[in-house]
Amino acid sequence: MTTTTDIGGRYRARAAEFTRRVENVPGDRWDSPSPCAGWSARDVLRHMIDNHRSMPAWGGLEVHLTASVDDDPVGAWHEARDAMQALLDDPAKAAVEYDGYLGRTSVGATVDRFLGIDLVVHAWDLARATGQDEAMPPGDVAWVHETALALGDSLRGEGVCGPALEVGSSASPQDRLLAYLGRRP
Repeated sequence: MTTTTDIGGRYRARAAEFTRRVENVPGDRWDSPSPCAGWSARDVLRHMIDNHRSMPAWGGLEVHLTASVDDDPVGAWHEARDAMQALLDDPAKAAVEYDGYLGRTSVGATVDRFLGIDLVVHAWDLARATGQDEAMPPGDVAWVHETALALGDSLRGEGVCGPALEVGSSASPQDRLLAYLGRRP
């Protein structure tokens, strides 16, 4: 059984990887195109911060964020990350239930699954867009791939992931995951 402590710990680790990428974006690269069609690196970050606000709201919880992605992208990320970590570290808030797209769930479970995927994949998107190290933690690669496969066709909905791309049989697990998610490794 997954506990809120497990969820908070996984979030902390995945957010640390994302934070590393955010903090290392050169100041002149925030408007660089990302692997997400039509999005800049700043847009990727904006999406992530919006998810930090909206996912708890599905369970009726409010996350107030005031920092501007346009004026202070790093500060805006730190604010969102810290607010989410505080929410997940509060067992009562993390356990708030609601009826989600895939049935009854909790805010913590939603953050763990869906925001967890976004943290891993969008860290790569930021790295690719801004010329950083693109290596993803191998355990996260395996988990995201397994989770993405379980999501099936819902992964291909508008605004989620494009069609899977072909990669050679010798492709690394990371490259296979990225291609499955419609990204060119």
